[in-house]
Amino acid sequence: MVSRDAGTTRLEQLSKNIRIHILEQIYQAGSGHPGGSLSCADILAALYGYGLREGSEKSLPIDRDHVILSKGHAAPALYAALAAVDIIPREELRTLRQLGSRLQGHPDRSRLPQVEMSTGSLGQGLSVGVGLAWRIKTKGRRGRVYVVVGDGELNSGQVWEAIMLAGVLGLSNLVAIVDANEIQNDGPVASILDIRPYGPKFVAFGWAVRELDGHNLAELCDSLDWSRSQEGDAPRMLVAHTIKGRGVSFMEGKAEWHSHALSQEQYELAMEEVSGR
Repeated sequence: MVSRDAGTTRLEQLSKNIRIHILEQIYQAGSGHPGGSLSCADILAALYGYGLREGSEKSLPIDRDHVILSKGHAAPALYAALAAVDIIPREELRTLRQLGSRLQGHPDRSRLPQVEMSTGSLGQGLSVGVGLAWRIKTKGRRGRVYVVVGDGELNSGQVWEAIMLAGVLGLSNLVAIVDANEIQNDGPVASILDIRPYGPKFVAFGWAVRELDGHNLAELCDSLDWSRSQEGDAPRMLVAHTIKGRGVSFMEGKAEWHSHALSQEQYELAMEEVSGR
């Protein structure tokens, strides 16, 4: 994977490339989920550009690090990250949501084995992450499991069953990252089912918790280091506070951009903003 420099310049470029590829994919496809894809772009840049062990993707499954995108509607961000670190061909990004494409609207492992899990039915990814982390731990192997969940997804009861079980099992090789952008499909999370503050609830279930700015790459890297350095058997939870549609002014904080196509004018304006041209 891409290594972190003394600063975060290289990761910033990686994050910018992911955002550019997100917009290109969704514009080309004429549909998709830009808001939640853009909000987790920095999280995925930090994971694929810094957090995963060097050479991890070439190791046996039980020894390598894993990333599960539980909020599967943000698939364009995942595909963009995989392409940015040369796990899939960049030219393949143009096929998002096309018939026969490996890049479906939600990750499909049967088509694209480079993704860890077929996701899209919200609430399931963390449960699979618990099972995977448990198998790795009981075999005494090295692999770590990272699961990216949405804050709206925390409304799902299955997530809390997974949180409860992970704490009981002491899965210190499991890291859940909440993309807390405060907006879900139907509007603000706070007006639909407000379960904040998250931290004390996770702690009550036996997790070690850290809150951070999910768009600050240095802070993301520091938090990933923290998740590895913590002693004990507690699973790790990073609550990353983010902005829906981050990087595109007319999308930021807007529920209507959870799922939305871009006109040519909107696409050109958005690309100007994320590319800095």
